[in-house]
Amino acid sequence: MQSFQSRRRFLAGLTATGAAGLIGAPQSSYAEPPPETTTVRLARNPNICFAPLYIAEEFLRTEGFTDIRYDVESQGFALTEMVARDEIDFATAFAGSLVYQIDAGLPIIAIGGLHIGCYELFAHDPIRSIGDLKRRRVVTQALRGSGHLYLSIIAAHVGLDPQVDIEWIEGGMEALEMFARREADAFLAFPPEPQALRARAIGRNILQTTTDRPWSDYLCCVPFTNREFARDNPVATKRVLRAFLKAADFCAADPAVAARRLVDRGYAANYDFAYEAMSEIPYTAWRDFDVEDSMRFFALRLREVGMTKLGPNELIAQGADWRFFDELKRELKM
Repeated sequence: MQSFQSRRRFLAGLTATGAAGLIGAPQSSYAEPPPETTTVRLARNPNICFAPLYIAEEFLRTEGFTDIRYDVESQGFALTEMVARDEIDFATAFAGSLVYQIDAGLPIIAIGGLHIGCYELFAHDPIRSIGDLKRRRVVTQALRGSGHLYLSIIAAHVGLDPQVDIEWIEGGMEALEMFARREADAFLAFPPEPQALRARAIGRNILQTTTDRPWSDYLCCVPFTNREFARDNPVATKRVLRAFLKAADFCAADPAVAARRLVDRGYAANYDFAYEAMSEIPYTAWRDFDVEDSMRFFALRLREVGMTKLGPNELIAQGADWRFFDELKRELKM
């Protein structure tokens, strides 16, 4: 943990000029062939913790991609299906969501890790703890979506049966407003939703996965791609992942510039919310946290609550390929 904190302080101390230099860093030193394709398709998504994917555009160009498309709109819970259907090439998602979809047979593979945390649980009085969710209404964007899966694991951790003890409400993109109107007692929010709830003084924050253990001990957001794409385009896959990791470092190095880019390019509507999220999310966690350990943790927890069938070893063998990530962690070591 000390190594993680020291790297974070180092990156946070970089000046805007230094951070800008990261964008323009030449790639000629990489002794590898050009990508098999110069096109990469990504989705636009309201979840701004995915910021490295949006900041990555300049890095992708230096990696040899000339046709970079952000022309597909997505809700967070649809990204795994979009990658599986070959509508986009890469995305990131909650590690537990990937476990769930791999168990369901989707042809996707996890290829690395990005950061810990970002989800926050809000509740109305008199709820003050996870245990108080028993017999309460909890709104989520989608059943079997990331929020539902994650909060199910969290509830089970304190002895609740998430399939019996909680009344789930599927709210889609209205989930936050349903919570605000007290049509639900609790809501697991992701950026920019926690920032919006705090600004509007709605509800009480009772859990932060960025800081509260055991959730803060595991990587949350994990980049993934279509299994066939990775097989047919190994060089492109590594180059895309390298762009994502450098973009994550950029977000940590200069959250103000990263937030401004998100707003200017239409990925975020509120600069203050974006800056708060960029400042709080540990975007350099990919350097120090074990992504396979994180996948294994969520795989075990989901199996315990009866949401998956395969064991963690089988899930990882079937739905993960760490060779690109392992190479890049050595290559980009600071």
